[in-house]
Amino acid sequence: MKLRYSQVTPRHFYLNRRQFLSTAAIMTALPLKAAKLSNVSKTSYNVSGERVTSYDIVTAYNNFYEFGTGKDQPATLSRNFRASPWMIRIEGEVASPKTLDLDAVMRLAPLEERIYRHRCVEGWSIVAPWIGYPLSALLKQVEPNGKARYVAFESFYDPKQMWSPRQAGIAFPYVEGLRLDEAMHPLTLLAVGLYGETLPNQNGAPLRLVVPWKYGFKSIKSIARIRFVEREPGTTWARNWPEAYGFYSNVNPRKDHPNHSQSSEVRLGEPVLRSRRKTLMFNGYAEEVASLYGGMDLMRYY
Repeated sequence: MKLRYSQVTPRHFYLNRRQFLSTAAIMTALPLKAAKLSNVSKTSYNVSGERVTSYDIVTAYNNFYEFGTGKDQPATLSRNFRASPWMIRIEGEVASPKTLDLDAVMRLAPLEERIYRHRCVEGWSIVAPWIGYPLSALLKQVEPNGKARYVAFESFYDPKQMWSPRQAGIAFPYVEGLRLDEAMHPLTLLAVGLYGETLPNQNGAPLRLVVPWKYGFKSIKSIARIRFVEREPGTTWARNWPEAYGFYSNVNPRKDHPNHSQSSEVRLGEPVLRSRRKTLMFNGYAEEVASLYGGMDLMRYY
């Protein structure tokens, strides 16, 4: 029997605010703090009127199946993960395929802090201060050709450092994908940091995607390979359960998960009486991204 994403944490648990708080409180085995990032500018891509979720919650409550299926496990099991040196390969339907090390990636564009909403398909949300630059700055380096319509992403996988597919219940390496215009959109961020520091291992060190209008599992962690392709690429969770995890997986309060409603969410770190809130279409980024899906039936193209 295949393990389903929302079944790892039972619904009654992840929709129960008190248990969220108690879970965060008992997570004491956190990794050492990462290195400070300098020359980071502020931008206008920031959520206004919402409190940033605390560092302790964002770094202690994670989905990262390579390091466990429990929310507390990645922070502990990724402690000794080696995220340096790092290489990322960019290839496929491009004029100039490249393999870049982390230093080269960091130099491609000015770093900026963006405070984004993050909505998990399981029904919880956070507000996180990511550091990075638009993914398009990286993708333009390889000059995609006319056949490139989609971008396929692949996470790093090392069975010596990470769980096996049998333990995690999903195939590795983890794969994700975006349509080319989604990948090139200004909101799509290549993140290298969080809270002014380099990414903690459990949050996807050293490079991850952040696509704020989509459910969190689309924001693939620890990226090691990017391919430009002509046809829609397969993705990890869509292969496991396509009715629940479609290729697009835009945040949509009218499109329910087979196991639960998506009309509302629990904001981690908020007082109990205010933690439940309505989910916004495209996670509140409709003004910026709705035009990408003009003419599409968003209930069908999930």
